[in-house]
Amino acid sequence: MISLYKIKNIKHKRVLIFGFVCVCFVLFFLYQNKHLVVDNFIVQSEKISGDLDGFKIVQISDFHNAYFGRDNDKLIAIIKNQNPDIVVITGDLVDSNHTNINRALEFAQTVQEICPTYYVTGNHEYWLDEKDLDILLSGLRDSGITILENECVNIYKGDSSFTLVGLDDRNLSDNTLTNILQDYKSEFTVVLAHEPQYITNYSGEKVDLVLSGHAHGGQFRLPFMGGVVAPGQGFNPQYTEGEYKMKDTTMIVSRGLGNSIIPVRLFNYPEIVCVELKQG
Repeated sequence: MISLYKIKNIKHKRVLIFGFVCVCFVLFFLYQNKHLVVDNFIVQSEKISGDLDGFKIVQISDFHNAYFGRDNDKLIAIIKNQNPDIVVITGDLVDSNHTNINRALEFAQTVQEICPTYYVTGNHEYWLDEKDLDILLSGLRDSGITILENECVNIYKGDSSFTLVGLDDRNLSDNTLTNILQDYKSEFTVVLAHEPQYITNYSGEKVDLVLSGHAHGGQFRLPFMGGVVAPGQGFNPQYTEGEYKMKDTTMIVSRGLGNSIIPVRLFNYPEIVCVELKQG
């Protein structure tokens, strides 16, 4: 017959084991969501020449009010270490479900101090109420960040340049890109567009490079399957991370940094994208 002491001892061990397993799960998911990685891409083109050879673009996408260290110092240090010529923020700097505009602005302002920074909206910006959106955009402008609202700018390095186009998230699937580019000629064109599923639109204009995000890497990445689900693409999404080519267009999709409706990632580390332009 099992004594009362032994029964209590067994229960105590079970509680300890259960607690240990819970702690392991928490640490595992924290690591999955906070382990920053840098993925480097080289984009070669005959259109890239002179001082543009070796030009570095760091892409930040889907920040969603995330934090990586105190005041995001860990994230900022990694960005600095890439020695970028410019930084581009491709939407969802804030999260409409747990909005923290101050955190977004503090991060953006610190990035702007590293190098010139360019920004386009994502869907979460337009899910904010009008007052919060105005505070965000005004704060970004006051920080010296260039907001590209369906417009383009020339990016210079030495005697060479390329065209940087920023698409508003509300105009990814219409004729806006066509209208922007119809009278604008450039040797090399880079488009910032938050959502990747409109690649047919982008490639139809024969742009050279598209930097996108939105898909969160498919949220959960499984062996032999890749990303599980992405906004705008549903289950088994096609464009979730990395490099895609269509016609003469290369599209790079960032897995992003933060989370939103689904609060955790699995085998899908937060990502900083670094693109180096090379003469080819």
